[in-house]
Amino acid sequence: MNKSNDSLAGIYIHIPFCKQACHYCDFHFSTNSQLRDQLIKMISGELVLQRGYLGDQIVETIYFGGGTPSLLSPHQISGLLSTVYDNFTICDQPEITLEANPDDLNTEYLENLRATGINRLSIGIQSFQQEVLQWMNRAHTQEEACNSFHRARSSGFDNINIDLIYGIPLEQYQQQDDLKQALELAPEHISAYNLTIEPGTLFGHQLKKGSLVEIDEETAAAQFLYTMETLDSAGYQHYEISNYCRPGKQSGHNLGYWNGSYYLGVGPSAHSFNGMSRQSNISNNAAYIRSLEKEQIPSEVELLSARQRLNEKILLGLRREIGIALELCVDTLAINLNASRGNYLSRLVSQELAIIEKNRLILTDKGKLLADSIAEDLFLDI
Repeated sequence: MNKSNDSLAGIYIHIPFCKQACHYCDFHFSTNSQLRDQLIKMISGELVLQRGYLGDQIVETIYFGGGTPSLLSPHQISGLLSTVYDNFTICDQPEITLEANPDDLNTEYLENLRATGINRLSIGIQSFQQEVLQWMNRAHTQEEACNSFHRARSSGFDNINIDLIYGIPLEQYQQQDDLKQALELAPEHISAYNLTIEPGTLFGHQLKKGSLVEIDEETAAAQFLYTMETLDSAGYQHYEISNYCRPGKQSGHNLGYWNGSYYLGVGPSAHSFNGMSRQSNISNNAAYIRSLEKEQIPSEVELLSARQRLNEKILLGLRREIGIALELCVDTLAINLNASRGNYLSRLVSQELAIIEKNRLILTDKGKLLADSIAEDLFLDI
């Protein structure tokens, strides 16, 4: 698949089950697996009902996210993929990603997974340090983190992402150890995220009570810059704020999001975008099942104005290494940032937060620390 194609259409399949709750996670999931088989059947049903959502777009990426998709059997994964192929137009060599936890990846499972058509793994390692894993309430061990990767390689997976989290407020945490171990494994892709404490999580409750203290912004910024410098020196391309890859190994699915391409999301809490509106499914497994049993999709639809879509183009585009064009348009709405925000752009350049190159605004490493606030300053009033 040509990862440089800016007209990607993708399908996201949300699998809302986990063995246990990680203390930082606010994604929709359940640790009760009783409804799993029934819910997978309903997701398949939603794919059928949504077969016209992408219009005549060709699907180039399929992504199993969660939750923990590696809790599904290869038979269940194969069944969902068959439904996708039966109801959508799929390109010749789609990128098909499955998020997985290290403790699920034994050799037999990996070999059967390859046979389903999964050709990209995203392994949720988060850290290689046992104290950190226990603090996060991860189900895997330090040893399993490395062994799962080696087993995936031996099973033939040649496109692997690993997730890492930095900004850990523990005295024992050593960021350099995680990056060193990651580079020894040499994955094709690394996603590195600063720990965000979300309300409703255990860490969120601890923060509110005062038993947990986040690291300060200066330390978080230093760790972000250290990640960039370390991975850049190792030959990884920093193509999006939190994502690094070997040349040509960008996540095609995520590029679709950042490019504003169409995508269909199925399953509880999944989101979809068809160029004109955003659709979000209910975040309740039982209610989702009840609705799909009636062949009704339990979702809310938000029509997006041209200004909203243009602002999203700014927000998502600034996260990428190629930045945004200074002349942007959506439908009949057009903006020339040089004309309307010229003084602000000059200030960004003079403060070394951005550069202007080939009529594009590109954030510097320093500017990436402020990407969201810079985007907001460039937004059109809605």
